[in-house]
Amino acid sequence: MPTALVTGASSGIGAAFARQLAARGYGLVVVARDTSRLDRLAGSLHAAHGVDVEVLGADLTVRSDLDRVADRLRDPTRPVDLLVNNAGTAVRGAFVGGDLAAEESVLDLLVRAVLVLTHAALPGMVARGRGAVVTVASVAAFLPGGTYSAAKAWATTFSTSLALELRGTGVTATALCPGYVRTEFHSRAGIRVDGIRSWAWLDADRLVADCLADVDRGRIVSVPSRRYRAAVVLLRHLPLRATSVVGRRRLRMRRR
Repeated sequence: MPTALVTGASSGIGAAFARQLAARGYGLVVVARDTSRLDRLAGSLHAAHGVDVEVLGADLTVRSDLDRVADRLRDPTRPVDLLVNNAGTAVRGAFVGGDLAAEESVLDLLVRAVLVLTHAALPGMVARGRGAVVTVASVAAFLPGGTYSAAKAWATTFSTSLALELRGTGVTATALCPGYVRTEFHSRAGIRVDGIRSWAWLDADRLVADCLADVDRGRIVSVPSRRYRAAVVLLRHLPLRATSVVGRRRLRMRRR
């Protein structure tokens, strides 16, 4: 039975990954801070699919917790075949004069944790000649949109670079770049989204299904839905002046 480790698995995109991987027959290691929610998820997945689900409570912004998860990924007796770097959050408000500790915490989660966990997982995957790393980035990676966009741009470039380095090893790296997704993410971060049109929203289960299909194909960047794929193509070719207009609108919405 292959095994996947999913961070931020207690809700949203992470929980959708856990459900769909369990349906594919993967054993799971589910990671999040809320162990009570993880326990409920583990019970439901085992009941529905008969797979083994290991619960690993951890706050990935705390180095000792991060190291415990990294050690689990390095364990040669319990190999992990798929790593999903999904845990995430955002800071509401401006960077200038803002809360530096909060910004550092987001950086630790969106960048440092991805770096450390991927570094821990890859040697075993390469040695076995199979495996995959999926890192949840964002369409925001292609916009000037504060430190969140900067971190997601790092994640996208990091995944692309890894994919090129891993060619011929049997191991792949994919950056998942969704737009707005119906999860708890925005409410937890205190970001108002009442001005977002209904057509802009994606379903977590559908985007995960699309992402896993892209992983099967070895695709490096997975952008779910035609509308967001078109948006990414446009954003990549627009001049900075034009993308800055969109970026400023997003920042104003987040700061309300």
